[in-house]
Amino acid sequence: MSILWEKSAGWRWLVRRTRDSKPFFFTFAALCGVVPGVIGYGVMQLTSSRNEQLEAHLRSTARPETTMMGQVNRERLAEFLGELQRKEDTNDRYVAALRGETLTRKRYERIQPVPADAQATQANTNASTQESDKAK
Repeated sequence: MSILWEKSAGWRWLVRRTRDSKPFFFTFAALCGVVPGVIGYGVMQLTSSRNEQLEAHLRSTARPETTMMGQVNRERLAEFLGELQRKEDTNDRYVAALRGETLTRKRYERIQPVPADAQATQANTNASTQESDKAK
């Protein structure tokens, strides 16, 4: 792979110029960051639509499950932000997420602690996994 730039006279010139001249280096670095940024911004502006009529049409023709999921997500976000604002402990959310659970519950009701039997089952599962790994 390195043969592509080791043999190239243009690449060697660029390396030599950036090594020898700090202004050239900073100009080159700025161009490498600014030009793609400007192009990306232009593409985003061209492809995004701020047409209120189009947005209203898309919202009116949305499938019911899409509308419902949007409402559920707004409610969950509002609940979570409210908990953060009230400085409540939210570590149990992370514990449940690490177990792969989706948390559905009544509004403003905290997640109940993990039952002891579920913790014991998890510990047994981990122990049996470790034993089978040792047997291999």
